[in-house]
Amino acid sequence: MTTTEQAISLEDQYGAHNYHPLPVVVAQADGVHVWDPEGNRYYDFLSAYSAVNQGHCHPRIVKALKAQAEKLTLVSRAFYSDQLGAYEKFMHDLFGYDKLLPMNTGAEGVETAIKLCRKWSYEKKNLTPEKATIVVAKGNFHGRTTSIISFSNDPVARKNFGPYTPGFSSIPYNDLDALEAALQEKDVAGFLVEPIQGEAGVIVPDEGYLKKASELCQKYDVLFIADEIQTGIARTGEMLCVDHENVRPDIVILGKALSGGAYPVSAVLADDNIMECLRPGEHGSTYGGNPLACAVAMEALKVIQDEELAENAEQLGEFFRDEMKKLIDETDLVNLVRGKGLLNAIVINDTEDSDTAWNICLKLKANGLLAKPTHGNIIRFAPPLVMTKEQLADCVSIIGETIKEYEEVEA
Repeated sequence: MTTTEQAISLEDQYGAHNYHPLPVVVAQADGVHVWDPEGNRYYDFLSAYSAVNQGHCHPRIVKALKAQAEKLTLVSRAFYSDQLGAYEKFMHDLFGYDKLLPMNTGAEGVETAIKLCRKWSYEKKNLTPEKATIVVAKGNFHGRTTSIISFSNDPVARKNFGPYTPGFSSIPYNDLDALEAALQEKDVAGFLVEPIQGEAGVIVPDEGYLKKASELCQKYDVLFIADEIQTGIARTGEMLCVDHENVRPDIVILGKALSGGAYPVSAVLADDNIMECLRPGEHGSTYGGNPLACAVAMEALKVIQDEELAENAEQLGEFFRDEMKKLIDETDLVNLVRGKGLLNAIVINDTEDSDTAWNICLKLKANGLLAKPTHGNIIRFAPPLVMTKEQLADCVSIIGETIKEYEEVEA
C-alpha cells in the first residue's frame, strides 16, 4: 500500500508543480467522506470544486458508468451513438434549450461558448469581421486556457503566458452601470459572467443583478452567457444559480457536477438561432458526447432530481450561514460569511498575503475536515449536497472548535 508520505513524494518528484495541494492523500471516498491511506476519515468540504455534488462514488452513477463501459465507450462523432440523442433530449427537457453542444471539461465549455458567441455576432448581428468583443467581469475564473487567461486579472494565471488573445473587455463585477457602458461600445457580442464568483472567494452579487444584466443584454442585442460550471447542478439551491432570479441566459455552460465527478463531462446549451451558426467541421471534440459521458451525465442529473439535492442545498445553506454568523459573534478571527445554498465562504480577519487561512485549513484537516483557502484570507466551504443536517452540524462544530483553538494558540 502506498502511504501518504510516499504518494506526496511521488507527485513531488514526477509531477508538474502546477498545484499546491493540502498535505492529505485521498485513497478512498464515499458520500461526504474521504479516507487517507492510513485509514483516517475526513469530511470533504470542497467536493472537488463542486464536481461531486451527488457525493463521492454515488452507487447509481457508478452503476451507470460500469454498465455503459461494458457496452460502448467511444465512437467519436464520426458515427451516431445510441446514447447521444437520448442525452440531448434529456437535457432539452430538463433545461428547456433547443440544442446542446457536448464537450468534456469546463474550460472547453467556456471556449465553445466564446466561439459560438463570436460566430453568432458575425452571422446574425453583422458585427465588423474579426472585431467582436466579449465583456467579462474582473475577478473571474473561467479556466486556464490561453484565451481564458487573456481576460483574467489574476497575475498568477497570466504572468509569462503572453501574448494574450484580444477581443475581451473587463469591467467590475456586480456593477450594472459599468456593464451598460460596456455594452454600448462598438462590436460587443456577449457578456460572460459567473452567477457567483467562486474562485474569487464566493462573491455573491446584489439581488437583482443577474436579472438586470440579462435585461441590459437584451436591450443592446448582446448574448448573456452564464458560466454555471461551479454554481450549477443544484449547488446554490436551484438547478441553475440564475434560476434564483428567473433568468434565462442565451448560452449556459455546464460541467463539473454534470457527471457527479465520475467522468469529465461539460455542455453548452443554447437555442436554435444561436446554435445553428455552427456547421460541420467548425467545432468539436473526439470525446465530446461520447456514450459513456452521456450515460453518466443522465444518471447524475436524475440523482439530483430524485434525491431533491437542490432543496437540501437551500435548507442546509441557510443553517450553515446562520451557524457561521454565531461563530463570528464569538471570535475576532472571522469577520464575514457569504454564499448561497451550499456554496459558502468565510473571510478570515487577516490580510490577503497572510498564511492564516492556510494554517487554519491545516488545523481543520487535523480535526477531520478538508477545505482550502482562496485569495489568501478566504476559506471556501462546499460539501457534497447529499450531506445531512446532522453531519453538517458536526462539521459546524469542527469549524467552530478549530477557529477557537487557533485563536487561543495565536493569542
